[in-house]
Amino acid sequence: MTTTLRPTEPLQQNADGTRSRRYQVCVNSRPVGAIHLGTHPLFGDAVARIMKLHIEEPDRRRGRATVAALAAEEVVRGWGCRRIEVTVPAASEAGLRLATALGYVVRNRGMEKALADTPPDLPEGSRARPMTEAEFGPWLAKGMEDYAHSWMERGVPEAEARAKSERDHATLLPDGLATSGMLISVVEHLGTPVGTLWLAVRESSAFVFDVETDAAHRGKGHGRTLMLLAEAQSIAEGRRTLGLNVFAGNTPAERLYDSLGYVTTQYAMYKPLL
Repeated sequence: MTTTLRPTEPLQQNADGTRSRRYQVCVNSRPVGAIHLGTHPLFGDAVARIMKLHIEEPDRRRGRATVAALAAEEVVRGWGCRRIEVTVPAASEAGLRLATALGYVVRNRGMEKALADTPPDLPEGSRARPMTEAEFGPWLAKGMEDYAHSWMERGVPEAEARAKSERDHATLLPDGLATSGMLISVVEHLGTPVGTLWLAVRESSAFVFDVETDAAHRGKGHGRTLMLLAEAQSIAEGRRTLGLNVFAGNTPAERLYDSLGYVTTQYAMYKPLL
């Protein structure tokens, strides 16, 4: 049997600058599913993504999805893409197995925690305060550099990583410390600054964009304090769900989030197209 992709629409040129196209997955010309491919809105035309892949139930567990995903790679190579990405829900064990078998690597994972009604107390000797304007400039410069390097270490070319860092920070913090919905805090322990927290308060939830303990004060529990502060601030703002992103390989952070009760919601995975 031959599995092929049959276009169901012309190549779309979208308002955000991306390209995309929908296809039927066919076996000997018989439709058995669908796949939606596109270029990445954050990385440009060089990076493709599988936005949807669905195989009808009677045709599952027969390798249809595997062949469709491989055929998708050939399609986006023809678009000039050098990398392909996919987001897999944590609940999709089959999707994670398939992506892994095809050579996709986890770059980062999204995590969430359901919050209680009462904000947690910070440990004795620790207190939080808003970041000052004098602190903001150096903090932002370091954060942009670290963020770019996090992507470079996981397969993103330097130019793409730096452009993404600049674009993301400019979009998220257009008014600096005064940006609506953003809380940027410093945690002090016994009067000494030991770490920073960047929390976004969204419509129905909160999200940790950045949390960092200063290098000289690591290994003393301040990372946990910063995350407790994130919970306290979220609850104070009336939010009961707190999300975050953690890069694969950041073992201390992964262990901390697991110990605090965060659960993985999705995996972001990528594969170079050789």
